[in-house]
Amino acid sequence: MSPHDRWRLQHMIEAAESTQKFISGRERADLDRDQMLVFAIVRAVEIIGEAASKISEETRISHPAIPWKAIIGMRNRLVHAYFDIDARIVWVAVTEEIPALLGQLKTLAASE
Repeated sequence: MSPHDRWRLQHMIEAAESTQKFISGRERADLDRDQMLVFAIVRAVEIIGEAASKISEETRISHPAIPWKAIIGMRNRLVHAYFDIDARIVWVAVTEEIPALLGQLKTLAASE
Protein backbone atom coordinates (compact mmCIF):
# COMPACT_ATOMS: atom_id res chain seq x y z
CA MET A 1 0.00 0.00 0.00
CA SER A 2 1.31 3.42 -0.88
CA PRO A 3 2.05 6.02 1.81
CA HIS A 4 -0.84 8.07 0.39
CA ASP A 5 -3.25 5.17 0.83
CA ARG A 6 -2.00 4.53 4.38
CA TRP A 7 -2.63 8.19 5.20
CA ARG A 8 -6.19 8.04 3.83
CA LEU A 9 -6.81 4.75 5.62
CA GLN A 10 -5.77 6.39 8.87
CA HIS A 11 -8.24 9.22 8.22
CA MET A 12 -10.98 6.64 7.74
CA ILE A 13 -10.08 4.88 10.99
CA GLU A 14 -9.97 8.13 12.97
CA ALA A 15 -13.32 9.31 11.61
CA ALA A 16 -14.92 5.90 12.25
CA GLU A 17 -13.61 5.94 15.82
CA SER A 18 -15.06 9.43 16.22
CA THR A 19 -18.51 8.21 15.22
CA GLN A 20 -18.33 5.59 17.94
CA LYS A 21 -17.37 8.19 20.55
CA PHE A 22 -20.20 10.46 19.39
CA ILE A 23 -22.86 7.75 19.83
CA SER A 24 -21.56 6.28 23.07
CA GLY A 25 -24.43 6.29 25.58
CA ARG A 26 -26.83 7.61 22.94
CA GLU A 27 -29.94 6.18 21.34
CA ARG A 28 -31.59 6.63 17.98
CA ALA A 29 -34.03 9.28 19.29
CA ASP A 30 -31.08 11.51 20.19
CA LEU A 31 -30.65 12.23 16.49
CA ASP A 32 -34.08 13.86 16.51
CA ARG A 33 -33.22 16.04 19.51
CA ASP A 34 -29.58 16.95 18.98
CA GLN A 35 -28.67 18.68 15.75
CA MET A 36 -25.03 18.98 16.82
CA LEU A 37 -24.84 15.19 17.17
CA VAL A 38 -26.29 14.76 13.69
CA PHE A 39 -23.82 17.25 12.23
CA ALA A 40 -20.88 15.57 13.98
CA ILE A 41 -21.84 12.09 12.83
CA VAL A 42 -22.62 13.16 9.28
CA ARG A 43 -19.32 15.02 9.00
CA ALA A 44 -17.38 11.99 10.22
CA VAL A 45 -19.18 9.73 7.73
CA GLU A 46 -18.42 12.25 4.97
CA ILE A 47 -14.72 12.09 5.92
CA ILE A 48 -14.77 8.29 5.80
CA GLY A 49 -16.26 8.41 2.31
CA GLU A 50 -14.01 11.16 1.02
CA ALA A 51 -10.90 9.37 2.26
CA ALA A 52 -12.15 6.11 0.71
CA SER A 53 -12.60 7.86 -2.63
CA LYS A 54 -8.95 8.95 -2.54
CA ILE A 55 -7.58 5.46 -1.91
CA SER A 56 -6.08 4.02 -5.07
CA GLU A 57 -8.07 1.68 -7.24
CA GLU A 58 -5.28 -0.88 -6.83
CA THR A 59 -5.75 -0.95 -3.05
CA ARG A 60 -9.53 -1.04 -3.36
CA ILE A 61 -9.41 -3.94 -5.82
CA SER A 62 -6.98 -5.87 -3.64
CA HIS A 63 -9.35 -5.56 -0.64
CA PRO A 64 -12.81 -6.38 -2.05
CA ALA A 65 -14.32 -7.28 1.35
CA ILE A 66 -14.38 -3.58 2.22
CA PRO A 67 -17.51 -2.03 0.66
CA TRP A 68 -15.66 0.86 -1.01
CA LYS A 69 -18.46 1.73 -3.43
CA ALA A 70 -21.09 1.83 -0.67
CA ILE A 71 -18.84 3.96 1.56
CA ILE A 72 -18.23 6.48 -1.20
CA GLY A 73 -21.91 6.39 -2.18
CA MET A 74 -22.97 7.21 1.37
CA ARG A 75 -20.61 10.19 1.40
CA ASN A 76 -22.01 11.42 -1.91
CA ARG A 77 -25.57 11.08 -0.67
CA LEU A 78 -24.84 13.01 2.52
CA VAL A 79 -23.00 15.79 0.71
CA HIS A 80 -25.31 16.24 -2.26
CA ALA A 81 -28.67 15.45 -0.64
CA TYR A 82 -27.91 17.20 2.65
CA PHE A 83 -31.50 18.47 2.74
CA ASP A 84 -32.92 14.94 2.82
CA ILE A 85 -30.83 12.97 5.31
CA ASP A 86 -32.68 10.03 6.84
CA ALA A 87 -31.66 9.77 10.50
CA ARG A 88 -32.64 6.09 10.59
CA ILE A 89 -30.16 5.26 7.85
CA VAL A 90 -27.43 7.30 9.53
CA TRP A 91 -28.11 5.54 12.85
CA VAL A 92 -27.88 2.08 11.26
CA ALA A 93 -24.65 3.10 9.55
CA VAL A 94 -22.98 4.27 12.75
CA THR A 95 -24.30 1.54 15.03
CA GLU A 96 -24.06 -1.49 12.74
CA GLU A 97 -22.00 -0.84 9.63
CA ILE A 98 -19.22 1.41 10.87
CA PRO A 99 -18.20 -0.83 13.80
CA ALA A 100 -17.75 -3.72 11.35
CA LEU A 101 -15.96 -1.44 8.89
CA LEU A 102 -13.67 -0.17 11.63
CA GLY A 103 -12.56 -3.73 12.32
CA GLN A 104 -11.83 -4.29 8.64
CA LEU A 105 -9.89 -1.04 8.36
CA LYS A 106 -7.79 -1.77 11.42
CA THR A 107 -7.01 -5.25 10.11
CA LEU A 108 -5.98 -3.76 6.78
CA ALA A 109 -3.81 -1.12 8.44
CA ALA A 110 -2.07 -3.75 10.58
CA SER A 111 -1.42 -6.02 7.60
CA GLU A 112 0.23 -3.44 5.38
